[in-house]
Amino acid sequence: MNQYPDYSLLELASVREGDSVGATLANSVAYAQHAEKLGFKRFWLAEHHNMEGISSSATSVLIGHIAGNTQTIRVGSGGVMLPNHPPLVIAEQFGTLESIYPGRIDLGLGRAPGTDPITARALRRDGMGAEQFPEDVAQLQALLAPLQPDQAVKAIPGAGTNVPVWLLGSSLYSAQLAAMRGLPYSFAGHFAPRLYREALKVYRDNFQPSEQLKEPYAILAVPAVPADSVEEAEYLATTSYQRILSLFRGQPLWLKPPVKSMEGLWNAGEKATVKDFLGLQLLGDAATIKSQLDQLLANVTVDEVMFTVDIYDPEKRRHALDILEETRQA
Repeated sequence: MNQYPDYSLLELASVREGDSVGATLANSVAYAQHAEKLGFKRFWLAEHHNMEGISSSATSVLIGHIAGNTQTIRVGSGGVMLPNHPPLVIAEQFGTLESIYPGRIDLGLGRAPGTDPITARALRRDGMGAEQFPEDVAQLQALLAPLQPDQAVKAIPGAGTNVPVWLLGSSLYSAQLAAMRGLPYSFAGHFAPRLYREALKVYRDNFQPSEQLKEPYAILAVPAVPADSVEEAEYLATTSYQRILSLFRGQPLWLKPPVKSMEGLWNAGEKATVKDFLGLQLLGDAATIKSQLDQLLANVTVDEVMFTVDIYDPEKRRHALDILEETRQA
């Protein structure tokens, strides 16, 4: 492992209040291109449904769009919520992506629906959902593997592409499954900070080598608000606070402009809940974030840190990546 982890990005394609989806996705492309120029390793897109303000529902389509507008950065799903889809469809989609952009596609899988129960039922035909996640993962891996004699169901394209499969999680379940199957693992610390130490330890302690992966490989996803000063970062962070507050209130998740103060926008209980949700948030200038990151990484072993950056102004959001890259050079 490198002395310092690689850096990657997780994108939800959040729509700014009043913006169009088209403008949002154009900003996502520019964001990915800037990350690539700085040497970030991956750019993953998260699957969400029925959420006003998040435009990453057609995840595989967006992966193709980002990959087609970049050259070297790995592009993938963070993740595809497998209970929503037949494994064959995902194998065909990602087999196609891998055929167009060889060696650049990642298939991260989650077992949550990424939406509410009614929408989950609208997405999935048989209602089995998360219960059959381990079987669905195994089926998907088999469909992406080389064809076997007398194989009845084939993913064409897909078979033989061996698209790297990742397991994503916010609890110990996926950590255990990733370890048992010998798959790379990513922990969702950007919204579920509590179990990150335990999950990453369970994964490394129980890892069994596989054909895909000989040694454990883990990502920790964290929220970050990098800026030129701590004061500016605290101001910019109010965009994220408003968005998480809307999530808990069941309101649309439009990205809102930062405000001078959150007082009057939330009560004490809501403030505590939002701060808890963002428990691993890195916030400040390059030196401050470097210090926060060093503290975080002192407790865990990870190969990559994957950032979510909720900043309202697209130019400031791209500049935030310059500041993150500074922390790697420091």
